[in-house]
Amino acid sequence: MTDQGEQRRLAAIFAADMVGYSRLMEADERGTIARHKAHRSELIDPTITKHRGRIVKLMGDGMLVEFASVVDAVECAVAVQRAMVEREAEVSDDRRIQYRVGINLGDIIIEDEDIFGDGVNIAARLEEIAEPGGVCISGTAYDQLKQKVDVGYKFLGEQQVKNIAEPVRVYQVLLDPEEAGKVIGLPRKSRPPWTATAATAALVAILAVSGLWWFQPWVERVEPADPSKMAFPLPDRPSIAVLPFTNMSDDPNQDYFADGITEDLITDLSKLSGLFVIARNSTFSYKGQQVKIRQVAEDLGVRYVLEGSVRRDGDLVRINAQLIDAQTGGHLWADRYDGNAADVFELQDRITSEIVQALSVTLSAGEQALAEQMETSVPEAYDAFLRGWSLFRRKTPDDFAQAIRYFKTAITLDPAYTRAYAALAALYWDLADKNWSTATSAWSMRLGITMMEGLQREELYLKKAMVNPGPLAHQVASGRFLRQGRHEMAIAEAQRAIDLDPNSAHALQAMGTVLIFAGQPGAAHKWIDKAMRLSPKIEDDYLYLRGLAAFGDERYEEAAQYLIGAARHNPNDDRSLIVLAAAYGHLGKLDEAKSTVEQANALRRERQKQLPDSDVKVGIDVLLVGPYTLKDVDFWPYKAKADRERLRDGLRLAGMPASGEGKAVSPLRVAGATTVDPAAAKKLFDRGVTFIDVRPVTLWNNGYITGAINLDLKIQFTEKTLSKYVTKEQEVVFYCMGPRCLVSSKACAKAVGWGFKKVFYLREGYPGWKAAGYSITVP
Repeated sequence: MTDQGEQRRLAAIFAADMVGYSRLMEADERGTIARHKAHRSELIDPTITKHRGRIVKLMGDGMLVEFASVVDAVECAVAVQRAMVEREAEVSDDRRIQYRVGINLGDIIIEDEDIFGDGVNIAARLEEIAEPGGVCISGTAYDQLKQKVDVGYKFLGEQQVKNIAEPVRVYQVLLDPEEAGKVIGLPRKSRPPWTATAATAALVAILAVSGLWWFQPWVERVEPADPSKMAFPLPDRPSIAVLPFTNMSDDPNQDYFADGITEDLITDLSKLSGLFVIARNSTFSYKGQQVKIRQVAEDLGVRYVLEGSVRRDGDLVRINAQLIDAQTGGHLWADRYDGNAADVFELQDRITSEIVQALSVTLSAGEQALAEQMETSVPEAYDAFLRGWSLFRRKTPDDFAQAIRYFKTAITLDPAYTRAYAALAALYWDLADKNWSTATSAWSMRLGITMMEGLQREELYLKKAMVNPGPLAHQVASGRFLRQGRHEMAIAEAQRAIDLDPNSAHALQAMGTVLIFAGQPGAAHKWIDKAMRLSPKIEDDYLYLRGLAAFGDERYEEAAQYLIGAARHNPNDDRSLIVLAAAYGHLGKLDEAKSTVEQANALRRERQKQLPDSDVKVGIDVLLVGPYTLKDVDFWPYKAKADRERLRDGLRLAGMPASGEGKAVSPLRVAGATTVDPAAAKKLFDRGVTFIDVRPVTLWNNGYITGAINLDLKIQFTEKTLSKYVTKEQEVVFYCMGPRCLVSSKACAKAVGWGFKKVFYLREGYPGWKAAGYSITVP
C-alpha cells in the first residue's frame, strides 16, 4: 500500500558526474573548481533551464535533474556534451574536465522535493556505464525517442546493474552529427520471434504435407542416464547438449552445411541465460560416432540432448530434430522442418522456439530482441560463410587461405554481413597469435603476407565487425587489447562477449586469460572453471590457463601438474613448456626445468626448418629465430612487472640464457652508432633526446615510447624526413621491437650513412623499455 504522503510520477531522470574528479582535484584543485563553476554557470545550468529541467540535488561533482520529457533530457545532455568538447579543447588531456550522463525514463517517488526509486537508481547506473564525454540511455528512454533527437544510437545489450533485479537495455548516444539517424546493433530485418502462433503451426502443417521426403519422427525410448554416473552435477537450470547433425545429403561435401546448422543452433541457444548449453568443441567430439544418448548425458553432465540430421538437395533443405530427456529416456518432441536455403534462419528459429517452449524457458526482452536479428538476408552469403568457417576451424595455414576467400565472398555478396567481418578479424588475430606463440613468421608467410600486413588486416576487419558487434567481434577485440597491454579495455570487451553469449566457453576463456595477465590470477580461476564446465572434454588451452593462473598465484606444484597435462594433450604447445620450465625452476627441480626448456627449443628448431627462406622479409617481418632467451619474456602481455619477473626468474633458474644470437638477430653493434640498454636510453630520454620509432604504424598503434616519432622504415624513413626532426649534429635514438627485429639496426645504418653523427641504437626496443617500467603511450 502506498503511503498517503508519498507522490509518484513518471519522469525522465538525468544523472551526471565529472570523470576522474579526485585525480583532477589532486592535480589542480583551484583550476578544476574554477572551470567546473564556469561550466555550471555558463553552460550546464542555463541549458537545463532552457530544456525545462529541474535540478533536484547537487552531489559534489555530480547532479541529479528531473525532466518531464525524455526528448528534453537527451537534447540537454547532447547540447552540454557537444559544447564541452570545444570549451575544454585547449586543456591538456590529464587536466581536461569531462562529464558522464545517464538518462532513464521511469517511475519516481517525490518526497520533500527530492526523488527516489528504481527510476533514479537506473539513471545513476547508466551514468557509470557511459564513456567520458558520453551519454547512455535506458531502453525505456530509447523507446520514446527513436528519431526525435538529431543523434544516433548504439545498442550495448542488456546490462545487469547494481541493486536492480532485472537487466536494463542500454543504448549509447552517438554525438557525432555525421552519425545522426544511425542505429547500430539493432536488426536490419526482423526474423520471426520465438513464439508459437497459429500461423506458425499452419505453416508446419503445410510444409509437412508438401514435403519432398518422407519423415517419421523418432519415438522409441532411449536408455536413461544414471545420475550417479554423471561426470558433473546437473546445473541449476535446464542443461542441453546439441550433437552434430548428421549430413544425410547425397553429397558428402555438404558436411560443412550440417555442421554450420548445428553450430548456429548451439550459438542461438547459448545466448539464452535461462539455459546451460554445452560448447561446440565438446559436442563435436562425438561427430561420426555411434554414441548413446545416455553416455553423452553422463559424460557432459546434462539432462537434455538434441540430435538430428540435415539433408540438402540444391536449394531444398530438410532438418530433422528430436529433443530427448536423458534422465527419463523419453522424447520431449521430434519434428521435421522443410524449406529452402533462403529459409534456413527461419528453420533454425523454429527449432530453437520448440526447445525454448519444451523446457519452459522464459526469454528476457533483450534475448527476444537478439533472437529477431538477422545476420544476412542473402542465402549465398550465409553459405559462403559456413564454408569459410568450416575451413577456419581446421587451424592450418592452407585452410586459412581458403577460408579467407569464402569470407570475402560472403562480404561481397552482403557488404553489411558483420559476422563475416568478425570471422576475418578472428582469422587474422589467430594468425598473429600463431606467429608470436610459435616464434616464427611461418603462418603469415604461408599466406604470402608479412606479420605487419596480417595485423593491419585484423584491425581493418575488426573495425567493420564492430559496426554491429556480436560475441565473436568482442572476443577478438579483447584479445587485441590484451596484446596492446590495454588490460582494462580487454576485460570490458570480454565482459561484453559474455553478456551477449553467457554460455560461450570461448568468451569465458577470454575473460580468464585477460585476468591472468592483468594480475588477477585468483579471479581468473572462476572464469576458466566455468569455461571448462561448458566444454567438459579436456582441452589443452584450459589446462594451460589453469596452470598459468596457478603459476601467477605462486602455487608452482599445482601449476606443474596442469601444464604437464596441457603439454601431453598438445605436444606442440611450447607455451605450456615455457611456463612449466619456470615452475620447475621455482620448485628447485633444475634437471626437469632444463630438460623442459630443451623440449621447447626443439619445437622451435623444427618450426624454423619449415620456414620458406626465399620469402623471409628480414627487418620488415619481425622474424623471431634462435633458441628461447630471457628476452622473450618481454613479449608476454603482463600488466605488472612483478608477474613478468616471476616468469623470468623461473626460467633463469631453469638455465635459460639472457640473450642469444642468430642469423636474423639484430647485431650487438651497428657501425657508427652507440648501442644503449633501456637504462642508458632513459637518461637520454630525460635529457629530451628525440626517439624515432621505425616500426609500421600498426605496431606503433599498439603502444610506443612516450614522445617518440613514428617513421616507418619501409614507407617514411628518408634523409629528408628524418632531417625535419633532428639535425645531423643532434642526438637521436632509434628503436623497434627488440633484439630480434632488424628494422632499427637498419635505420641506424642508414642514418649514419646520411651523415648523422650522434646515433643511438636501443637494441631491446619497445618491449625492453616497457618491461623496465618506463613511460609509454598507448593510443
